[in-house]
Amino acid sequence: MVKIRVRSGRGTRIIEVDSDASKWTGEQFKEIQAARKATAGNRTISSGRGTGTRKLSDIPAPKERAESKGMTRSTGRGTGTRKSRGNK
Repeated sequence: MVKIRVRSGRGTRIIEVDSDASKWTGEQFKEIQAARKATAGNRTISSGRGTGTRKLSDIPAPKERAESKGMTRSTGRGTGTRKSRGNK
């Protein structure tokens, strides 16, 4: 397996991880995030550039992406349009 470099923080830190992209995207990543949130319990985390705090249990679960089929989409440099084929 090949190592890839991932920037974290505000682009100031670089960590090297395995090239398994499925851990960073899609449904598998959502499951990993939900498991981490469940195991963290009622911990307080910082938000807003470190100026605010929130309880991890107060953060809502992500919503499903809305269906975009049939909506108008801008193309080119904003000069053309076409109907969207949908995202699912």
